[in-house]
Amino acid sequence: MTEISNAQKIWLAVQQIPAGKVATYGQVAELAGIPGAARLVGNTMHKLPAGSQLPWHRVVSAQGKLSLPENSSGYREQKLRLESEGIVFKGQRIPLAHYRWQP
Repeated sequence: MTEISNAQKIWLAVQQIPAGKVATYGQVAELAGIPGAARLVGNTMHKLPAGSQLPWHRVVSAQGKLSLPENSSGYREQKLRLESEGIVFKGQRIPLAHYRWQP
């Protein structure tokens, strides 16, 4: 039996986040079976190939913020994708009480 890598576990967890919901890096780590590995989730998401179909934009910080620099094209793309799914920001944050995915 082949063991899947932590990256594959993370990708599988992220793939499950439904449109209109978000999950935090720590939450993804727990869902992937590697609790406490929020930074690993961030690093893994950062290394996704361009054009990936994984819904990377649904992963946010524990404060409900986007982790990319505000003036970057990636930040704008993530925010637009989330807003197109019906997520409403309050200032620079997403109200996790309302939009956090609870599997």
